[in-house]
Amino acid sequence: MKRIIIASLLGLLSFFAFSEAGSEALLKKIDEKTMFSNTDYSAKYMIVQSKPGESKSNIEAEIYRRDAKSCFTILITGPAKDKGKGYVQFDSDIWFYDPKDDQFTFTEAKNKFQGTNATTADFTPQHFARDYDVVSTDKVKLGDLSCILLTLKAKSKKTEYQQVRLWVTEKDLLIRKKEDYSLSGQLLRTMAVVGYQTVGENSVPSTLVVRDNLKGKMIKGKMQYETTQITISDVSFAKVNDNVYTKHYVQFAAKMR
Repeated sequence: MKRIIIASLLGLLSFFAFSEAGSEALLKKIDEKTMFSNTDYSAKYMIVQSKPGESKSNIEAEIYRRDAKSCFTILITGPAKDKGKGYVQFDSDIWFYDPKDDQFTFTEAKNKFQGTNATTADFTPQHFARDYDVVSTDKVKLGDLSCILLTLKAKSKKTEYQQVRLWVTEKDLLIRKKEDYSLSGQLLRTMAVVGYQTVGENSVPSTLVVRDNLKGKMIKGKMQYETTQITISDVSFAKVNDNVYTKHYVQFAAKMR
């Protein structure tokens, strides 16, 4: 009897170890879908900010990424009042450039992007395996899509969102929806990936919508929240010059616009 009990306990321990390893492997695969490790990536972004009861505002940007070295450059190309502003990341630091005073200031990935509901991190690869543990997984439907719903818990209190619910399609592990929560369980933000585009062998979001669940107004008896729609076009995986990922290039590009 004692041998049977010990064998059962060892089996349970092996099961839990496998489950933890399997969950981490799943998150790594999801992360890999958001990054392009063997090539540069560039695209044009149209970012439309909508606030209830107000007119919409647009931001146009060009984004360059070299995910293998965690580098990126964001150049704002419109509207005229924001043209020339930019962001550059290298050596794990993110710098924001304002051509008005020709100065770079340090910023963080969690900071809001130009007053929208998106953050700088929304334009870069995701790191769920690094930052979160899997609490549970379920098979669910999201509209017509067969998805895996993962409930995640942050590994550190320094992580911006302490809980996350993540919907990925079963067949390809592409992110379709994400909900960000506080430690107390309050829903802070919702992101939906409306569609994907295939470029070569890669799947790239075509449209994303980010909703701030803390900012809204009652209009005609219905709560409406601030949203940011991001449309991605002109995707390329061609290599770009190394200088693109430098402060000097951001300054140079601002002067040329």
